[in-house]
Amino acid sequence: MPELVSKKVTWREWLGLAAGLLALVTLFLPWTTLTASRPKIEDVLTSLPANDVTRDAWRSGFLAWAPVFLLFLPGLAVVLFGRVEAVRRAGLPHLWLMVALGALLLMVLGWVTLDWQFDADQRGILSAAGIEIGAGLGRYLGLVAAVVSVVVAFFDVRARK
Repeated sequence: MPELVSKKVTWREWLGLAAGLLALVTLFLPWTTLTASRPKIEDVLTSLPANDVTRDAWRSGFLAWAPVFLLFLPGLAVVLFGRVEAVRRAGLPHLWLMVALGALLLMVLGWVTLDWQFDADQRGILSAAGIEIGAGLGRYLGLVAAVVSVVVAFFDVRARK
C-alpha cells in the first residue's frame, strides 16, 4: 500500500478542485457577447435569439473550452492522489502548477483573439453596425478560476519544500 503524506486533503487541494469545478460551470455561461452602443441596434440585438448574441465556451472555440479542462483535471488529480507520497514526490504539485499556467496562458490568448471567432467579413459588418464583440461572464469567471488555481498550485509547490 502506498505511503500517505497525511489522511486529510489540504485546503490547497480543495481550493484547486473548487477552481476546476468553477471552470466547469463556466462552460455553460456566456463567453462571448455582442453589444451595441446605439439604442436602435441594441433593440435589434435584444430581439434576436440569445444564441445569436451570446456564445458559451463550446461555441467560442478551442481557446475557451480547452483551458477549462486543463483546470479541472489537475484539480481532481490533486484531491484524489495528492495524499500519496510517491505521487507527490514524482511531481504532482509541479505538474499542477505547469498545467494551470498553461490554462491561464490559453485563456489570455483566447481573450486577445476574441474577435477571431468571426471571419473578416463578419467583423467588418459588426463594426460598421456599431456592434462590439465582448467577453461574457463565463470568460471572467474562467479567468478567476485559472488565477486561483495557479496561485494555490504555487503555494502547494512551496509547501513541498
